[in-house]
Amino acid sequence: MKKHAQRRGPRAPGGLDAVYGIHAVRALLERGEVPRELWVQEGEATTRLADLVAAARHGGARVLSRPRDELDQLAQGAAHQGLVAFCPPLAFEAEAALWHRLQGWSSPTPPLLLVLDGITDVHNFGACLRSVDAAGAHGVVVPKDRAAPLNATVRKVACGAAESVPVYQVTNLARALAKLKDLGVWVTGTAGEAEASVFEADLSVATALVMGAEGKGMRRLTREACDSLVKLPMAGQVSSLNVSVATGICLFEAVRQRRMR
Repeated sequence: MKKHAQRRGPRAPGGLDAVYGIHAVRALLERGEVPRELWVQEGEATTRLADLVAAARHGGARVLSRPRDELDQLAQGAAHQGLVAFCPPLAFEAEAALWHRLQGWSSPTPPLLLVLDGITDVHNFGACLRSVDAAGAHGVVVPKDRAAPLNATVRKVACGAAESVPVYQVTNLARALAKLKDLGVWVTGTAGEAEASVFEADLSVATALVMGAEGKGMRRLTREACDSLVKLPMAGQVSSLNVSVATGICLFEAVRQRRMR
C-alpha cells in the first residue's frame, strides 16, 4: 500500500528571509531595499496594500497573490497583515560606520545607544530591537562573539525594527566602549548589585546603555569599561526581569528624561 507524501507548508524562497507586515515592508522600501518577492493576500488586501505593492513592483520585486491560509502557515503566529516580503539576509553595520556617525553627529538630541553583551537568544534580540525603535534610540552595538545573529527569527520578532535600527558589530566590546567614552558618550551599565537606580542616573546626556545576559550579566571587562552601574529596583519576589523588558524600561526612562529637558 502506497504512503501518501506529507504535504509541506509554504516556505521562503531559498536563501531569503521572510519579512512580515506593512510596517516592516514599508521600512524596507524606505531604506531602498526592494524585496526579491512579495506575497500579497488574495482579496481586499490587494486593494488596501496597493501603494506598497506598486512600489515593490516598480523596484523589480516579483509580486504573487496568495491565499490567507498560506500566509498564516508561513508566518506561524506573526502578524503578516496580508503582506510577506522575501529579502536577502540582513548584515551588521561595520564598526567604522559607528565612529563615522558619532564623529559627524549634528542632531540636537544626544546619541542614545543600546549595547548588548552576551545576548545570544534571537527572541530577546528581536524584542530589544523593537524597543530601540520605539524609543527612538540611535542604534545597537553588539560584539562579534557571544551575540545573536541577525536572522529571519529576529526580523519576525522585531516587527520591522530590524530593518530600521542600525546594528553595529564591533570586534572588541571593551575597546569599543573606551572609544565611545573618548567621543563623549557616557557608558552606563546595568547590574543587579549596583547601588544607584536607573531612575537616578542622568540619561539625558550622550549615553550608551549596556545590558548583560540574564543570569551572568555583563562580562568583567565590559563592566570595568562602564562609567557607572545602575539597577532596576525590584520590589517583588523575582530578582530580575527578562533582558528585553529591562531594556524597554531603561530606554524609556532615557526618553522621559530627555523630554523633561
